[in-house]
Amino acid sequence: MIAHYAHRLPADHDVGAIRKRAHVRGQLWDAVPALYFKAFLLRERGHFGAIANEYSSLYLWREDEAFRNFLVDGRYRFVTDTFGRAAIETRVVLDASKGSGREARFAIKQEQDIPLDADLTAAFAAEIERNSQLAQRAGAVAAAVGIDAERWKFTRVLLSENEPSARDEGTVYQVLYLARPLLAELPEATPAKREPATA
Repeated sequence: MIAHYAHRLPADHDVGAIRKRAHVRGQLWDAVPALYFKAFLLRERGHFGAIANEYSSLYLWREDEAFRNFLVDGRYRFVTDTFGRAAIETRVVLDASKGSGREARFAIKQEQDIPLDADLTAAFAAEIERNSQLAQRAGAVAAAVGIDAERWKFTRVLLSENEPSARDEGTVYQVLYLARPLLAELPEATPAKREPATA
């Protein structure tokens, strides 16, 4: 399960304090059970298209029960007490793969509407293949794609060592800290097998 929530910050908020908070709080998540990763993210005004400062958290949970436990065991209270209760976007994961990258410096999140008349089975298969290819990009640390089955949207997430380029559409975040308890357990993306040519 993908979970993501964000807190818009006042224009005069001390971004340096946010960076320090992410480093201190991030270490508390380094051994959380059933969590592939938690990325502490920042959108800083004037950088990578951001018009305002925003602090957010992006999770990839191994199972929905782990997300449920996160909500009920009090850990989320540390966020709400400081920044208020933000809406949490949740997505059922269609595919999640580990790349060859080591240190996530950027996260890119993209939303894609599924056309009303699309063949859903084909659309899901194409999106899973797309995610696998994304995870094979140079510098990719992890890639995941989830489905919002209420609004029929795909949510694509890429964690990368590399600064985004012109081909990277979506919202760009700086990764302040990546807690990665189970990241090593994510399957590695492998190239799709090609059918042999026939005469």
